[in-house]
Amino acid sequence: MHRPWVMFALAAVLIGGCAKQSSSVSQSTSAGNAAGNVIKIGIDLPISGADASIGVPTQYGAQLAIKQANEKNLVPGFTFEADVLDDAVNGTHDPAQGAKNIETFGADPALLGVIGPFNSNVARAEIPLANSLLLPLISPSNTNPSLTKGPDALAMRKDHPDEITYFRVCTTDDIQGPAGAAYEYSKLGARRAYIVDDNETYGKGVADQWETAFKKLGGTILGHDHITKGQQDFHALLTRVASAHPDLVFFGGNTSTGGGLIRKQMPDAGLGATTYAGADGISDDQFLKDAGATADNVWVTVASVNASKLPAAAQFLKDYQAEYHQPVGPYSANSYAAASVLIHAIGEAVKANGGKAPTREQVLEQLRMTKDFPSVIGTFSFDQNGDTTNRIISFYEAVKDKWSFVTQQNFTGTQ
Repeated sequence: MHRPWVMFALAAVLIGGCAKQSSSVSQSTSAGNAAGNVIKIGIDLPISGADASIGVPTQYGAQLAIKQANEKNLVPGFTFEADVLDDAVNGTHDPAQGAKNIETFGADPALLGVIGPFNSNVARAEIPLANSLLLPLISPSNTNPSLTKGPDALAMRKDHPDEITYFRVCTTDDIQGPAGAAYEYSKLGARRAYIVDDNETYGKGVADQWETAFKKLGGTILGHDHITKGQQDFHALLTRVASAHPDLVFFGGNTSTGGGLIRKQMPDAGLGATTYAGADGISDDQFLKDAGATADNVWVTVASVNASKLPAAAQFLKDYQAEYHQPVGPYSANSYAAASVLIHAIGEAVKANGGKAPTREQVLEQLRMTKDFPSVIGTFSFDQNGDTTNRIISFYEAVKDKWSFVTQQNFTGTQ
């Protein structure tokens, strides 16, 4: 693949298949101070199967931040260690596995925070556990708004309702969905759209946001259908879609939940020339592989900045290439930033604790106070909900077997 910011080595996919990727985890039930001079950072992502082409580069971003923190001795007297768990089962991200991973992380007293998860439905399963354990959880890519805002978010914090333990460094779908709808309406000229989603937290959520915004712009929604988990054959659905004569089909979901296969089967229903659009769930190389020759005329949003456009990310991009011999993925820089802010918070907590290993609660206190943190994806703070104040949406088009960057918009200061 040739996308300059999301080209992945297929060999990276091969690291998946086993849940554990690093050191063994202590089965102690204590969640107190880190033991000795080793502080562990958990990484929970889908790194096997169909999700690996986006999960593995995200993993690498966090691991690079941890490696460089040790090389630079960012927290004197302590060494960081990455502890990586796969939340994919049978090739697809799995909420139950994610919950098990959080329980495993929580049992290790040396582990003071987790980078992940990647998918919003996995986050929904993990957040209550992390809140119960007072375990810091920072996602590079969860975009569903209800994870941090409204009654759903509060319900997930039932053990410690007043304690924010979940944070994210990406823009949310109440921005991403409308941004995509506005682009496809104004720039692509779409007026009649048919929506299909995978009925998951992220997929249905971003599709609903896109639908509301598209209607407000004056667009017509011809139908909105949900596919079933594990579905492979979409011909009957696409025949129904074709009968409505849309000028655009919007998919809410991931490549692993059908995004690429739907595009591949569209020509069979006479929809080969119809524009296909989606959000960051299908912005990976696996989509291009699954869609094959039908990948052209596909447009996606990504809830993050294109790191290659930021001077602050230049050294990160060079270091990532040197370490992993492949360009970054769409959320590698986000993951690096998430790990960096966690490491910074741990360092501040060590200082506040007189040079001793801090508790998770002390790390959380520092995370909540994060203001104007300089990172490879720009300077950001965490707001009262744990969301980033840096809100950027990038736009890409699939052209001849590659993802081509089109533009990006800054929504910082909105909402």
